[in-house]
Amino acid sequence: MSLSATNAGAGGQFNNVIDEPFDRPTTDSAQSMTAQVYERLRSDIICGLLPPGSRLKISELRARLDTGTSPIREALSLLTSDRLVERIDQRGFRVAVASEAAFQELLTTRAWLEERALRESIANGGPDWEETIVLSHYRLSRIPRHGGEDATNGPNAWEDCHRTFHFALLSACGSSIMLRFCTELYDQNIRYRHLAGRQAYPRRNIQREHQDIMQAALDRDADAAVEALLSHYRRTGSFLSPKID
Repeated sequence: MSLSATNAGAGGQFNNVIDEPFDRPTTDSAQSMTAQVYERLRSDIICGLLPPGSRLKISELRARLDTGTSPIREALSLLTSDRLVERIDQRGFRVAVASEAAFQELLTTRAWLEERALRESIANGGPDWEETIVLSHYRLSRIPRHGGEDATNGPNAWEDCHRTFHFALLSACGSSIMLRFCTELYDQNIRYRHLAGRQAYPRRNIQREHQDIMQAALDRDADAAVEALLSHYRRTGSFLSPKID
């Protein structure tokens, strides 16, 4: 079912609104359409279906997504704020480029922010925080890194559980602003992992790495938890860096 068909407004008038290239007062339906376009494009960029540096032409996206101009432009503006899309002067948009230098900057900045967020969470987190970490780690440990034969997991099950575990660790930091920045950097890191491919993880015991991070956090050993987390990221970085350019 097309995006426009899913969100057609009452009386069949909604499509006329979204196909109009000029701005119009925002409606709940328009917001829903923009959100769907944003999530679709964001997923396609992170998964590598839209390659780094590729032009994002409005006419082609309209055909690809079967929707109008306004929600596409709004979604592209949001993705520009997320640094997943770049504006090319006044000539349009493209998927953000990927490079070794950009990845190293991303890795360094992510380490800075998550170290502070993890230390604050360890200092402030209570029993609910601990339970959330344990539960999210258990769910993550039950799913193979690359799917396996259990079709009920789906292709994104590990990635979803992985995200939930990492943000459970940071969730008691007390700063929604910091968590928002961490989320943005996490998404950019996922894109680099997809670009590198599965071969970026040979003979690596990621479950043990997650176990070590969790145990140190539960022990309230901030130094050990931070070292385990940053070591986890450095190992990922050492695998990804040679495969980016």
